[in-house]
Amino acid sequence: MVRIKNRMHEVLEYVKPDDLAGKTFFIFITSLISLNVIAVMLETVETLSINYSNLFWTFEVFSVTIFTIEYLLRLWSCTADSRFDHPLKGRIRFILTPLAIIDLLAILPFYLPMLIPLDLRFVRALRLFRVFRILKIGRYSEAMKLIGNVISGTKEELLTSLFIVSILLVITSTLMYYAEHDAQPEVFSTAFDGIWWSIVTLTTVGYGDIYPITLLGKILGAIMAFLGIGMFALPAGILASGFLEEVQKRRKKEIVCPHCGKIIEM
Repeated sequence: MVRIKNRMHEVLEYVKPDDLAGKTFFIFITSLISLNVIAVMLETVETLSINYSNLFWTFEVFSVTIFTIEYLLRLWSCTADSRFDHPLKGRIRFILTPLAIIDLLAILPFYLPMLIPLDLRFVRALRLFRVFRILKIGRYSEAMKLIGNVISGTKEELLTSLFIVSILLVITSTLMYYAEHDAQPEVFSTAFDGIWWSIVTLTTVGYGDIYPITLLGKILGAIMAFLGIGMFALPAGILASGFLEEVQKRRKKEIVCPHCGKIIEM
C-alpha cells in the first residue's frame, strides 16, 4: 500500500519528467482544465448555452468527477511527501495549501447547491467560480511555479512598496477632496471619490471621468502623475529583480553530464 501511495504521488505531482504515466496524466488534466475554461466562456453565448445545454451539463459532470477523484487521490497520497507525513495533521496542512484550496474551489460550486438550499441567484454566482479552474494549471506549469517562487521570495519588499503606495493614496485623495470639493461637490463628494481619482492618476490610466478644475487641484494632479510613475515602477523593479535571481538559481542547479550531454538537475 505504501508503494502504491508513493507511486500515485509521483504520477499526480509529475515528479519524474521521463515518467510516461505522469506525463500522460499531465497532458490529460491540463487539456481538461483548458477545455473547462473554454466551455465557461462559450456558455456566455446565449444561443450556444440554450442549444447545447445538455452537452455543457454532461461535460461539467464529467469534469467535476475527474477533478473530485484527483482531489481525493491527492489528499490520500499527500502523506508520501515529508511535509505532510502525519496521517491527520499532514493532510490538514495539505488541505490549507494554496494549490489544494484552488483544487477545492474548482469542484465546490458544483456540490454546494446539492448540500445546502441556496437562493438561485447565489447558485448562478457560484458558477462563476468555475473559471478559477484555470489556476489549477499552476500546479503543472513551470512558468507559474517560477512566478510563485518570485512572489514568495520578494513578498516582504512587495508588501513594503504596497504599503507606501497605500499611504500615498490616502494622503492625496484627502488633499484632493479638500482642494476640489467646493468647486465640484457632486464629483468630489467624499474623500473616497478622491481615492478613485488617485488610483487612476497614480496608475497613469486617466479615464477622465474625474479630474481637477481648480489651480490647486491641477498642481496636485501634476505632482501625483509624476509620483505615480515612480511608485508603480517600484513593485515592477522588485519583481524583475526577483525573476533574475530565481533564474540564476535554477541555472546553478543544472549540470551537463560529460558522458551523455544531458542536463542533470542538482
